[in-house]
Amino acid sequence: MSYAQLNLVFLAVAGVVAVVLARRAGAGPRWWQAVALVVVVLAVLTVVFDSLMIMADLFRYDEDLMIGLDLWLTPVEDLAWPIAAGLLLPALWTWLGRKDER
Repeated sequence: MSYAQLNLVFLAVAGVVAVVLARRAGAGPRWWQAVALVVVVLAVLTVVFDSLMIMADLFRYDEDLMIGLDLWLTPVEDLAWPIAAGLLLPALWTWLGRKDER
């Protein structure tokens, strides 16, 4: 299984869970805009800092498992984790916060 395939499965599950939790918590369009901003910021930071770490030769990737698309030096597969975190953590936080109010 390639990194991209693993990431697609992980992102699909994370996306479904985030949508379900956010809907149950009653999150509106403004909440989704904030989440989108968080995801963009996390993705930009990931590209910058992963590229710097790759330049410093702190780690390498198995090229056979990559699709070959990079942003600066960061493989696009690395963006799955900040996207998932940017979706799941705010959704979980909002859902748990709403749950405590009841």
